[in-house]
Amino acid sequence: MKKKIAFICVHNSCRSQIAEALGKHLAGKRYEFYSAGTQTKPQINPDAVRLLKNLYGIDMEETQYSKTFDQIPTPDIAISMGCDVGCPFIGRAFDDNWGLPDPTGQGDEVFLEVIEQIKARILAL
Repeated sequence: MKKKIAFICVHNSCRSQIAEALGKHLAGKRYEFYSAGTQTKPQINPDAVRLLKNLYGIDMEETQYSKTFDQIPTPDIAISMGCDVGCPFIGRAFDDNWGLPDPTGQGDEVFLEVIEQIKARILAL
């Protein structure tokens, strides 16, 4: 059985969604990937959607949506994307905190740097 890895942010609209999409794309044969937050947003960050579609052909809006932690299976590994906006409480300790800055509202170069950091960390799992 594949281990379940969950990427957690407060709003589940940007970094955690990118990580879920890249995880499924790059390592979906080895792990099951999920993302969630303690709150939700009405949509995934449009810049993240656009860039992942352009870079990898992944359409996050087709396969993902903003959801809370109680809407995903209990993960074997829970990774916080970064607590610069306050770490969400998920009822257990995180296995890792990737400490990534939130690129929301910033230019493509900031998004691309965060996407590359997420990609590298997923490939290192």
